[in-house]
Amino acid sequence: MSTSHYVLDPLTVTPVDRSVTKLLYVSVTRYSPEWHSILHTHPCAEMFFVTGGSGFLSLTDKTVPIGSNDVIIVNPSTEHTEISSEDKPLEYIVMGVDGLEAISGDDGGDGYSIIHFQTDGEQILFYLRRLLNEIEKKLPGYSTICQDLLEVVLLLLMRRSQFTVTFVPSVHKSSKECAIVRRYIENHFKESLTLDDLAAVAHVSKYYLVHVFSREYGTSPINYLLSCRIQESLYLLAETRMSLSQIAGMLGFSSPSYFSQSFRRIQGMSPMAYRSQCRESNKA
Repeated sequence: MSTSHYVLDPLTVTPVDRSVTKLLYVSVTRYSPEWHSILHTHPCAEMFFVTGGSGFLSLTDKTVPIGSNDVIIVNPSTEHTEISSEDKPLEYIVMGVDGLEAISGDDGGDGYSIIHFQTDGEQILFYLRRLLNEIEKKLPGYSTICQDLLEVVLLLLMRRSQFTVTFVPSVHKSSKECAIVRRYIENHFKESLTLDDLAAVAHVSKYYLVHVFSREYGTSPINYLLSCRIQESLYLLAETRMSLSQIAGMLGFSSPSYFSQSFRRIQGMSPMAYRSQCRESNKA
């Protein structure tokens, strides 16, 4: 009989501090024609794994190419957005991670780092798919397993000598709740959402949510929801022949008149005036 026996070193200290680094949310995104790239920030770090296509990470002062098997970490409060190429639609998994900041990678700069995987990206993707499977099924203990899988991914990244991260305790607990609600709004703004719905997502009272969200972003959750809908309507008015009623219904407005009223208040003109303006500029 042949036996291999291994003993773990009880004095080994994991470089990932579980009391500091927390997984807040996970999203799967694929480019579509209605995707609008708007510079924005988050109070937490965002970690992207590009699963397909190509595009760019756009920052305040530069645009960086990204493609399949790239891992991108954007540090908290760093203004950024993602831009897809037209011929190779960008696809990625993104995680909001509290308490994480990247210092260096294969490529990077102030506020972000990129790790380019050539052949071993499948290992990272394997664990991310397991994480998605857990969070979709929500079986007992899923949040613990998701946190464990995040740590596995971080440790695999940290084994690369070029990649350095630091773990920084969050200053405001409310930032986590705001980040969760903001991301939820960005992914579900076409649905019929109420303040109660958004408060339930963050497991807080609606009064508390309005207070901390307004403090964090300078606008209320409902106004942010409204701005996401109006931003999407700009594209639909300019690029499609959909009626106001169709656009209002698609974007979760209770009626075409409420859509028109909201549009005029934010844009300073009616939806039809904006559509006419776009058509005139296209003729020029």
